[in-house]
This record gives sequence, C-alpha cells and structure tokens, in this order.
Amino acid sequence: MWFMFDKLAAEEQRYEDLMRLLGTAEVQSEAATYRKHAKALSEVEPLVQKFREYKAVMHDLTQTEDLAGAGDPDMRELAREELKSLIARRDVLLAELKILLIPKDPNDDKNVMLEIRAGTGGDEAALFAAELFRMYTMYAERQGWRIEVMSSSDTGVGGLKEVIAMIEGRGVYSKLKYESGVHRVQRVPATEASGRVHTSTVTVAVLPEAEEVDVHINDKDLRIDTFCSSGPGGQSVNTTYSAVRITHIPSGVVVSQQDEKSQIKNKAKAMKVLRARLYEIELRKQQDAIAKDRRSQVGTGERSEKIRTYNFRENRITDHRVGFTIHRLVDVLNGDLAEVLDNVITFYQTEKLKDATAV
Repeated sequence: MWFMFDKLAAEEQRYEDLMRLLGTAEVQSEAATYRKHAKALSEVEPLVQKFREYKAVMHDLTQTEDLAGAGDPDMRELAREELKSLIARRDVLLAELKILLIPKDPNDDKNVMLEIRAGTGGDEAALFAAELFRMYTMYAERQGWRIEVMSSSDTGVGGLKEVIAMIEGRGVYSKLKYESGVHRVQRVPATEASGRVHTSTVTVAVLPEAEEVDVHINDKDLRIDTFCSSGPGGQSVNTTYSAVRITHIPSGVVVSQQDEKSQIKNKAKAMKVLRARLYEIELRKQQDAIAKDRRSQVGTGERSEKIRTYNFRENRITDHRVGFTIHRLVDVLNGDLAEVLDNVITFYQTEKLKDATAV
C-alpha cells in the first residue's frame, strides 16, 4: 500500500512539473515540445485529481473522527453518521486509484481498423453483420468519431459478407478493443415460415491502426497486382486496372481494395489495412508469450471465442466472458452500446489489477 502512495505522490509531482513547463516561454515557443508535454499532462491529470480528492476525504475523515470522540452526544451521533459516508467514499476512491494506476495500454489512443465478416448462417449471418456494422457506426457517431469504409462486400439483399472500416477519434481503441471475437445471433429469420429460431454468427476484429513507425514493411516483401474492379455477380464496373491486391510474402497476408476509382487511392487504403493486420500479428505473438505463463487465458481476445449472444426473442444481450446480461437489445443495436462496453472494460481492468498485485 505504501508503494502505491509513493507512486501517487510521484505522479502528482510530475503533474506539477508539467504544469510549470507548459507555462514557460521556451516550451510554448516549440509546438512539438508543447504538444508532447500537454499530452503527458492530460494523461496524468485524471489520476492526480482522484488522488487529491482522496486526500481531501482523508482530511475530512480525520477531523470527523475527532468530533466523534468528543463534544455533546448529538454532535457525536452526527459525526458517526458522517464517518460512515466518508469511509464508504474513501474505499471507492481507493478502488478507482488502483484502476488508474494500471499501466496504460499504449494502443488505447489509437484509431482502429474494424473488420466485420458474416460467419455461419448464410444470408441471416450477412444481415446481422450489416446490423452490427450499423450499431458500431451509430455508437461512433455518438462519440463524435469519424468512420470511413475502406472496403465492403454486400449480398444484394441488405446483408454484408464483409466490411472493413477505419474509425478515427479520441480513445477509439480503448473503448472497442474487447469487441474482437464471435458474435452470435439467435432469432427467427424473416424467411422462416415455421417461426423456428436460427443461430448465426458474425466475426468482429478490432485492430489498432499501425503507423509506419510501428510496422516496417520492405517493398521487396510485397507483390502488388492490379485488376479491374467488379460489382455484384462479378460484373465489371471499371474498365481500368484501378483495383489493387497486395500480398505480403513473408506472412502470406493478402489485402484487396477496389472501392476507389483511383489505383493510387486503392493502394493507399490497402496499405493501411495491411499495416494494421501485420501489427496485430506482432501483438498476438507478444500476448501468446505472456499467456503461456498464466493459469487463466481470460482476455486473450481469440476470434474463435463466442464472446456475445444477441437473442431477439428475449430482447437480451449476454456477454459470456464477463457474465453480463442486459435486456435492451434494440437500444444497443441502435448505438446505445456504452453500458455493455463499460462492463466489459471494468471486468478486464479488474483482471489486470489482479495480475499486477499478484505475489
């Protein structure tokens, strides 16, 4: 516990030092340096504010304890009631401080590449893939994020075989990073005359955007093919070789892009997707190495895991990883995803805290 408070005191001192630096003419005259220090300040500020609130509560607690042991009986009774409230608040703040002290995921502030693919279930799976993409799109709009479709393949009946989109904004990966996995839907399809419930699956992948500094790609490791883009049924929609297929030879990863009429734009989009996928491969290697030393595989994010079920008949969403159920399926599919995400994030933060404090 004392180590924790030493760390908090050190972070508070760092906060004060950053405040002083940002007020100096030298730092203010250098835009890059100013941005660097301002970013560091914004990252440590929530922790420092919570620590100062904790210290204020502890000060009030000490004073109230003195009142509870002296004075007239009425004053002592009031002080005892106040003590209960202050102790409860102290315990909440301690728990929040422990969470804030967990080392931050370096990817949390990154944009993401969202990939949604229809799994088992034919047209029904494709229809639900489209609904999930709409859900994430509407949630992104609520957060003030920007979403750009990189590529998509539809079924012609309102469904999506696959869609890849870039989501840009503050803290996108921190909110969506646990969405990777198999999403299962249980409902009666519109085409089902007997009213029988069908089960279909959709896979979701959330990849942190990789900059060139994160992933180095040698041109000699790439095979780039160009071809005419095509529409539904394979019909040609472009007579020029604007579509691009990039193969990363060492890993075997293949990315195709044909949404743009310009070959240059398609290549740029394809490279973004490729960079994100290669970055994910490296992240998985690191996570697998860590997982070998753990008894529990909680939070590996394997796409083969069934992470969530959407049951339309019961208006229910259940996240199987955290044991959380909510009966507001329609609201969630309309973008009101915050409660579901917050419960998942809290669960994994708690698991990380257990790992960090394990002896």
